[in-house]
Amino acid sequence: MTQLAKFGSLRGKRVFITGGGTGIGEAMVISFAEQGAQVAFVDIARDASLALIRRVKEAGYPEPLFRQCDITDIPVLQATMAELASLAGDFDILVNNAANDQRHDTAEVTPEYWDKCIAVNQRPMFFTCQAVLEGMKKKGAGSIINVGSISWHVKNAGYPAYATTKAAVHGLTRGLAREFGAHGIRVNTVTPGWVMTQRQIDLWLDDAGEQDIKRNQCLQNKLMPQHVASMVLFLAADDGAMCTAQEFIVDAGWV
Repeated sequence: MTQLAKFGSLRGKRVFITGGGTGIGEAMVISFAEQGAQVAFVDIARDASLALIRRVKEAGYPEPLFRQCDITDIPVLQATMAELASLAGDFDILVNNAANDQRHDTAEVTPEYWDKCIAVNQRPMFFTCQAVLEGMKKKGAGSIINVGSISWHVKNAGYPAYATTKAAVHGLTRGLAREFGAHGIRVNTVTPGWVMTQRQIDLWLDDAGEQDIKRNQCLQNKLMPQHVASMVLFLAADDGAMCTAQEFIVDAGWV
């Protein structure tokens, strides 16, 4: 079994993750807990999230804090973050992971659908960054990781509204990096390729998809949630101390 890095600077750090109950977010929750960090996360998937907490606790790692939360409701998201910070302490690390890559055709997109896509994939990222700012300023340090997507890099069809929101992720990162950097806070984007979460396998991984992977990835192994989590850990830790305003692509060489 591959022995992955241990980041001593993450022990005891307070981490907030959106969409931490399944998929890439689940791998992040586990990975931070394994490093000895205190993780708090939100997700709409209650049962999966509670099962994840049990697994982490039974493995002997710090028990994550969880609240079921619809991140499109910004006042509720803000209140939930404030509650979790009151329990765990001001957050040292923020990971904006939650997203929904629902497929859609251009001709079928309504203003309501467009706004819904923005409300899930883009708007919460700004307000979570806003919410952690004062606590990180008090510490004089912090790390924010916004999760993007290679969808717009590779010009994928089938989800133009989603691709637009994901292109905006790095715009947000760069738009905040200088302001936040004055307080020792780093802001970066981690951009996954086609990660083999259970959802992706169930919905999209057919024979044609397998051929796409072989044709487009430079590395032929499947891209897994842990591969993305490993990059997030590095950027969250002191090892990434002078990394900010950058986009780190984890896609097995697809782009």
